[in-house]
Amino acid sequence: MKVYTKTGDKGMTSLIGGERVFKCDERVEAYGSVDELSAFVALLADRLRPDAALASHVEELNRILSRLMTVEALLATGEGGRDKMAPLAPECVAWLEACIDTMQAALPPIDKFTIPGGHETVSLCHVCRTVCRRAERAALRADQRYGVDATALVWLNRLSDYFYLLGRTLTAHYRVEETLWIP
Repeated sequence: MKVYTKTGDKGMTSLIGGERVFKCDERVEAYGSVDELSAFVALLADRLRPDAALASHVEELNRILSRLMTVEALLATGEGGRDKMAPLAPECVAWLEACIDTMQAALPPIDKFTIPGGHETVSLCHVCRTVCRRAERAALRADQRYGVDATALVWLNRLSDYFYLLGRTLTAHYRVEETLWIP
């Protein structure tokens, strides 16, 4: 089977269920942004993998990658495919919140914004956070027009918080200075 099909050469693509839409459709934009996030999350996991002390975070990121694929599929579902995709389980949000709470409990509290940087991997966490925020905004636009799984929207919102806390956690792990924004 060839990778290229030529069916998208005029700016159209198919959603799950067979509905043909323009590639600038809100749903395509949303699942494309989640796909971009997945690539950055995979890169982040690859950066953490060599450090055995970070194995639990690599496991979390692998689980997140799987959930991102589910969210992509939910966003890529057209009218004829709604019965083909199960909604995202609410337990996914609870698990992510538990990860966030665990990281936050181990860090000193702050009351200022964090300026990204200090270590390449910490900065990559912030790239993931900002791409996640963009994906969430795209998913919200798709939701306004077509409806999107509500749990997936909540999960994307929590996921950006996860990347923020992972960045802070890695700042401590790599023993680099956490720079707070002081206007």
